[in-house]
Amino acid sequence: MKFLSYVLLLLSISFSAVGEESESAKVWLERLSSALNKLNFSTSFVVVKNNQAQPYHWFHGVDESGKELEILSLLNGPRRDILRKGNVVSYIEPELPPYSVTSQQISGPIPAILAGDISRLENIYDFISVGRSRVLGRPAQLIRIEAKNTHRYAYWLWLDQQSSMLLKLSIVTKQGQQLEQIQFTHLEITEKPSESVLQLNETELPVLVDIPEEYQQQELQWDVNWLPEGFTQINANRHKISLTKQPVEFMLLSDGLVDISIYVNGSQEKQRNADFVMDGATLVLNQVSDGIEVSIVGKIPFKTAKAIADAITIKPPQKP
Repeated sequence: MKFLSYVLLLLSISFSAVGEESESAKVWLERLSSALNKLNFSTSFVVVKNNQAQPYHWFHGVDESGKELEILSLLNGPRRDILRKGNVVSYIEPELPPYSVTSQQISGPIPAILAGDISRLENIYDFISVGRSRVLGRPAQLIRIEAKNTHRYAYWLWLDQQSSMLLKLSIVTKQGQQLEQIQFTHLEITEKPSESVLQLNETELPVLVDIPEEYQQQELQWDVNWLPEGFTQINANRHKISLTKQPVEFMLLSDGLVDISIYVNGSQEKQRNADFVMDGATLVLNQVSDGIEVSIVGKIPFKTAKAIADAITIKPPQKP
């Protein structure tokens, strides 16, 4: 009887520790979200994948009215800038004329959910506080965002002990293989926004593109009969691919952390086995079945992308 009581005591202590660890990890992620929204900072980081490094410069500030101002610039190759003034985000890219959209977040290498409501991920990810290390010469807390199934990768985040700012991020397989890494090389937090950020208030942004709701939620000629739990449709439309001008039906899915793009179009081939390429953690899978070409793009494992591609079925023709 004493032995049983001792075992139950150990189990209660163990479960209590797990609960405290999970709560602590969520608190750290909430602090990160607050830091990304409220701090005035200037950072540089590199995205490392496929033995190559892409350098970025990132400014963020909050002006006297409380409006967020943000600049994200890719430093190598053709100019690529993303500017944000409050809920207007502008994209300057070499392939397209500059344009602006209504959004509270920029679309860049760092997942936007980290600056949002992290509790949206609790049903499909576990938050784990691992321990402390040293990154960028600063004491850092390691937090792991681990998928509850095998259909996703894990995200490991190193947060500055003092400011809760992100210092490093790795995308890791279930087996612990690192696929992609974001490493900060400079971080400066200031009391006031930098001059570069404040100049945004005086900058005229490109014309705002109004995307009708009906364009983003079009009826497609196919269905997806299986998706990993937690993924929902964000966008569905028909458009032409920029390079080939080929018409394609497109669907964007998201679980809050990971986006999956699906492209479906007709093919002159009858069948073609699935092939794929990896760009860091991003997989691009392509296959043809019964004259229909399907492409899946996202930071997901091959077996997840293949299962989604195999679950796409063409709708029967509607009767007149």
